[in-house]
Amino acid sequence: MKIKVTLGTMQNASKLVSIAESISCDVDLCYGRYIVDAKSMLGVLSLPDFAYGELQIPVETEEEKRRILEKLAEAGLLYEKKRRRNKMSEPIKNRYEFVVLFDVENGNPNGDPDAGNMPRIDPETGYGIVTDVCLKRKVRNYVETVKEDDPGFDIYVKDGSILNVNDARAFEALGIDAKDIKKLKKDDPTLDEKIRDFMCRTFFDVRTFGAVMTTFVKNSLNCGQVRGPVQLTFARSVDPIIPQEITITRVAKTTEERAEASNTEMGRKYVVPYALYRGEGYVSANLARKSTGFSEDDLALLWDAIVNMFEHDHSAARGKMAVRALVVFKHDSELGNAPSYKLFDAVSTQKKAGVEAPRSIDDYEEITVDEGAVPEGVTVLRMV
Repeated sequence: MKIKVTLGTMQNASKLVSIAESISCDVDLCYGRYIVDAKSMLGVLSLPDFAYGELQIPVETEEEKRRILEKLAEAGLLYEKKRRRNKMSEPIKNRYEFVVLFDVENGNPNGDPDAGNMPRIDPETGYGIVTDVCLKRKVRNYVETVKEDDPGFDIYVKDGSILNVNDARAFEALGIDAKDIKKLKKDDPTLDEKIRDFMCRTFFDVRTFGAVMTTFVKNSLNCGQVRGPVQLTFARSVDPIIPQEITITRVAKTTEERAEASNTEMGRKYVVPYALYRGEGYVSANLARKSTGFSEDDLALLWDAIVNMFEHDHSAARGKMAVRALVVFKHDSELGNAPSYKLFDAVSTQKKAGVEAPRSIDDYEEITVDEGAVPEGVTVLRMV
């Protein structure tokens, strides 16, 4: 039996997994050439398009089919054509915080160009650092990979892009001549909002992280600075790290002169033998509603991007990197029900007893969430 279902939100994904787990046989969720286990939350979130999918269930009796269809209908998961829209869904209505833990093995997670590309480190404590800019780059790259040219999912800040050209798209779409800005603003007080809304509709990273758009700033437009609802902190290693400098050789020569001078060329690269990093983030429903229109669909894509941000970004320099945990705290309201620090403090891990120099995730205790310390009005969601 094949059933087309609507997803698009974490709540729908959770409902689908719960229903699939109640079915005794295997349940596959398909999207194009992708097939995942519908009983796995991680599998459902890994689909390239989180909006909808097709269930494949090998049921034998009409009674079983009817029962499954009733459950899906009751949960509001049955796909309806009228629900497929090109425009973005409604802005999110709940505040979120999240904690992501990821590790690196024999790689450089974030080089410092001011230190010869050595892994970033806090010189006073020895803890490793990965900047928020680096993590946002991973999210942007993933969205660009899975969405490609889908309308509404362009990336504003990416390799090779010219920001002024991106800004000019708003002027072109709205029929604005930059020379007439002052007159147009006087005639239309909502001009700033129209330009901002176009940029947010067009670029996923603008409506997610915000942006400083210099073309609009230079033209005295208030929409030049957009504050995004999603913000990330620097990630810091759970324990101090000691980067290693490794000498490498190359038999090929850069120039003919160097070829005559020596047999091999020498070089250096830095690696972290192993480190577990922890980063934290915030999602503001208030800013999503007032400013960028960041939606439930966008939120689902954000979680998907964080979970998979290293899976399409492998390189010799970065070694082996993987997300080991993503813990999401969902508030029952737009402004939140608890201070963020209380939620972050509920997530913990540490080295196992007797381990001095961790070299794998197995050298750490299980990553746990003290749900008893989570205040009322906040739901804990384990994505990984």
